[in-house]
Amino acid sequence: MRAIILAGGSGERFWPLSTPERPKQFLKIFGGKSLIRQSVERLAGFAGNADVFVVTSAALAATTRRELPEVPSGNVVGEPMRRDTCAAVALGVAKAAAGAAGDPVLAFFPADQLITRPAAFRAALRKAVARAKAKDTVVTLGIRPDHPATGYGYVDPKSGCFFEKPTASKARSYLKRGFLWNAGMFIARSSVFRAAFEAHAPEFLAVFAAYESGRISPASLKKLYDSLPRISFDYAVMEKLPRVEVVPVDCGWDDVGGYAAFDRHFPHDDKGNVCDGECRLVDAEENICVSNGVGVSLLGVKNLVVVATRDAVLVADKSRVGDMKKLFAK
Repeated sequence: MRAIILAGGSGERFWPLSTPERPKQFLKIFGGKSLIRQSVERLAGFAGNADVFVVTSAALAATTRRELPEVPSGNVVGEPMRRDTCAAVALGVAKAAAGAAGDPVLAFFPADQLITRPAAFRAALRKAVARAKAKDTVVTLGIRPDHPATGYGYVDPKSGCFFEKPTASKARSYLKRGFLWNAGMFIARSSVFRAAFEAHAPEFLAVFAAYESGRISPASLKKLYDSLPRISFDYAVMEKLPRVEVVPVDCGWDDVGGYAAFDRHFPHDDKGNVCDGECRLVDAEENICVSNGVGVSLLGVKNLVVVATRDAVLVADKSRVGDMKKLFAK
């Protein structure tokens, strides 16, 4: 198996702990290691260092190489601009398949997810790889949901159909019908990925042609990306496939999409507060307080997220942390 880690995060949802120069996948707040390092380490036994590839932004390529020195430098590919996940997957397939013997199984994983039960993940991945070898189909790992989330896409394990982020009522219906969360983990042979692009997103075939010609450079890749549409792999390809194989897994998955994850993964004091760093709370309840290099004190407040670094401070109502992108709207 060749593994491709998609690592193009922008750093908005965990600002100010994360920044565009050092986004979420490099944070070491969950498990003591960066999320991107955890993503690579749990693939041990499936893909050797030479078979791990990372698709990131050109601006993050050097940081990624420093974080993952065991991955060959040439296996870290920097996108010249953001074009969503369809372009990133096409680039990953083209890069990982170039020069490979035969028709290797390629597996895509996001760099910024937390998996607390890696043994269960690895068992499911083993099944997925076996199916990908045996069948001309894309295989995905479907996460068993524990609540009707509206922030995730879903996949029906019976039909293999994908459904984008639902309303609350639809999410409850999906849960009752046994749908699984779509975590963006896709496994197939390289020829199957290419055939899917040919059938449903042919405008991205130029990426394959560029690598097959052997005449790819940062300048030519930028010119190529200028012509590509901005669309997700789910929308462009996965939702259009007639059939997708689904391997259910309960592996303690969490996309740790924002500060609400602190409530799920950090201990609470007797007032329901989560504190990380130099924090002092008096008559305060159910807050998330994070201090990175500066002291923070909270007095008489409730349901706040307060994050302080030496460069910036965030104060937000807990119910609004899902709106972090509004802080960066131009």
